[in-house]
Amino acid sequence: MSKVSMTVNGKLVTADVEDRTLLVHLLRDHLGLTGTHVGCDTSQCGCCVVHIDGRAVKSCTTLVGQADGANITTIEGISKGDELHPMQAAFRDNHGLQCGYCTPGMIMSAIDIVNRYGGNLDEETVRHELEGNICRCTGYHNIVKSVLDAASRMNVAQAAE
Repeated sequence: MSKVSMTVNGKLVTADVEDRTLLVHLLRDHLGLTGTHVGCDTSQCGCCVVHIDGRAVKSCTTLVGQADGANITTIEGISKGDELHPMQAAFRDNHGLQCGYCTPGMIMSAIDIVNRYGGNLDEETVRHELEGNICRCTGYHNIVKSVLDAASRMNVAQAAE
């Protein structure tokens, strides 16, 4: 057993965990943050994506010890109260989801993409960057549309800050 501490969605969390515990299991099973999904356990699908120190990471292949001392953001931590994050709003407005299972991971990956590329995004880049996220329901058209829409919303919001 190891004692780990990290900040999760702005709150300090300390836990005693087995060394083999995956971050996704700490989030879901110990902290009740079930928006982070387990889809494949092999880092193929991207349903488990969270941000560790501002970067998108697949939590199903990240040991909790690797995140010790880090700042973790999950899908539950991106909105501001009742106000959706611009990426969440764009997915809603552009119907970038069907069953919704992959949506949290898609959104977390997409935020990272926009943060890295800023306004220099096009459809080809978004499709390439989302290759590590699998949606079994859609043809990705509305997901890509959502990401591009959110990129302009996020750039406007950042410029206003």
